[in-house]
Amino acid sequence: MMFILGGPVQSDFTIGDLSKRVDVNIDTIRYYERIGLMPKSVRTKGGRRTYRNEEVNTLAFIRNARELGFHIEDIRSLLRLRGPSNECTDVKAIAQRHLDTVRAEMRRVAEVERLLSAAVSGCPGGATAGCTVLRLLERAT
Repeated sequence: MMFILGGPVQSDFTIGDLSKRVDVNIDTIRYYERIGLMPKSVRTKGGRRTYRNEEVNTLAFIRNARELGFHIEDIRSLLRLRGPSNECTDVKAIAQRHLDTVRAEMRRVAEVERLLSAAVSGCPGGATAGCTVLRLLERAT
């Protein structure tokens, strides 16, 4: 499910506010900061992390990209490409490469489903000597 920002506009968020607003675990936010995917938060005099609407939007972007299965390095590239002076063709190339990967995985999963379905439906039960599932797992190729 994609996340779309809504609700009242707020200018400063704590990490807990950010976590709730975007539905991302606090440890995940810290991880994204550590690896440079999210900018480092501004700290108050008391040392509390604070975030602005821009970071809320960035975190929502990251969350949506992760839900679509994009890898961290692709998300990093997509984040860099958000500016208006960049080319949509670059974004499209990243998305196309990911789509090709998703389609290949779907074909692989469909083949796994076909093989398992046939093995399970053909399994006679009883002694394992005639077990089609075991034969599937034992075959060399």
